[in-house]
Amino acid sequence: MKFEDSKYSKRLPYKKIDFSFGTVFATNRFIISELDEGIHVDHEIASELIAAFTEDIRSGARVGYIANRMNSYSFDPQLWQHFNNDYDFLIATAIVSYNDFSYINSTIEKHFFKKSLKRCHSLEEAIEWMLQLDEFKSEISRK
Repeated sequence: MKFEDSKYSKRLPYKKIDFSFGTVFATNRFIISELDEGIHVDHEIASELIAAFTEDIRSGARVGYIANRMNSYSFDPQLWQHFNNDYDFLIATAIVSYNDFSYINSTIEKHFFKKSLKRCHSLEEAIEWMLQLDEFKSEISRK
């Protein structure tokens, strides 16, 4: 299911950003990517995504990331090591897999990402998990 077709797109304020390789939706707590069929997510694409959120990163924003993998594409799992070493803005990641092959790939990625990475079978499961993260609950209680 696409984010814009979900009940959450009507409940959560978000910003839509279109790239040549897919679409990203940014809420105040998490980012959802919906990337195009057949692309290879490499350092160049990851850099372009990060550049779109440079101001937020500089301001100390901490967010979750949901990869809504409706399409089949490849991902260099070593990119997670760059995130582990260079960026501290990601609290956790959820990967939504719609087939067994994608789920197996996300299992491999889980070994590279040092923070919490949940493998999900639906976008709703991923969003609900993100909204329940302790980091966000403590943020709400401070307000």
